[in-house]
Amino acid sequence: MVRANYWKKGLMLAVGLTLLFIADVTLGSISIPISSVLSGLFSQSTSNFSEIIWQFRMPKAITCLLAGAALATGGLLMQTLFRNALAGPDVLGLSSGASLMVAVVLMVGQSSLGVLAAVASHPWSQVIAASFGGMLVFTIMVTLSRFVQDNTALLIIGLMISAATSSLVAMLQFVSRSEDLQSYIIWSMGSVGSTNWQEVRVLGFAVILGIGIAYSQIKSLNALLLGESYARSLGIKIARSRLWIVISTSVLAGAVTAFCGPIAFVGLAVPHLVRLAVPTSNHKILLPLAAMGGASMLLFCDLLAHLPNRTQVLPINVITSLIGAPLVIWMIMRNKKVSV
Repeated sequence: MVRANYWKKGLMLAVGLTLLFIADVTLGSISIPISSVLSGLFSQSTSNFSEIIWQFRMPKAITCLLAGAALATGGLLMQTLFRNALAGPDVLGLSSGASLMVAVVLMVGQSSLGVLAAVASHPWSQVIAASFGGMLVFTIMVTLSRFVQDNTALLIIGLMISAATSSLVAMLQFVSRSEDLQSYIIWSMGSVGSTNWQEVRVLGFAVILGIGIAYSQIKSLNALLLGESYARSLGIKIARSRLWIVISTSVLAGAVTAFCGPIAFVGLAVPHLVRLAVPTSNHKILLPLAAMGGASMLLFCDLLAHLPNRTQVLPINVITSLIGAPLVIWMIMRNKKVSV
């Protein structure tokens, strides 16, 4: 009976995700009839609607799917590893490292000369900079995880790296030109609508790889919820499992930050919403539900960001927090508790 209830909720979430995906492709500054959407998807039409769907709407919707699933999965992994309800995919400092490198490119490279200026003018400059910054912090965290045996200590190290990089970004903001500062602020608000098909393919590969690693650690994740001593009694090698969990989260969060900017709140909120809706600690159930929940939330927020029949697009980070915070508060008030 319990397993049937989980299947039912999973099916409902999958149906909702499908409807949100279709709505995200259909609605926008130019409303496209459902018939035109279907004909554009399943035929080689050369109409204006078909071009809008394939060149703008479809990459954006798929980016929402991938980024939402990646952030929610990363948040679930971090909350389980650290057994901390406030942990998210950014606690490892990856987003801060990516933000620092993008700040260097946007606030230093664009106003300089020589090689740095040439790099800053490259179409992939922000993606490359964010990837390099995330990879640098990832290397530091993976190296330290081999020597730090306590998960709480690793969490504190990640938070300290975030604080240090945030200070460097603030210093760059203070000395940068106003136009360069505006470019960085726009990037820091996050965006799912600027990816092309080549970037979507790279993002998709990274997300599939990260989620695949997460699935390989289901047994370890379930055991870690009961403490490291219990996990060791089951034969779990804590250091190895922690390393693979950190790698999975780093790949997921780093890829999303590189292509979409630092999207907040999804990784923190969605795992709690899934646990409140489906009260189970089995990650074999939680992982797919969290991935679908994150994708659904980001698609819904993107629908609100792209107001129908309006050309103005709101920052995705603004919408995720405004929608997610009241939803989490309501779920907690209804269930009277929250747990990891």
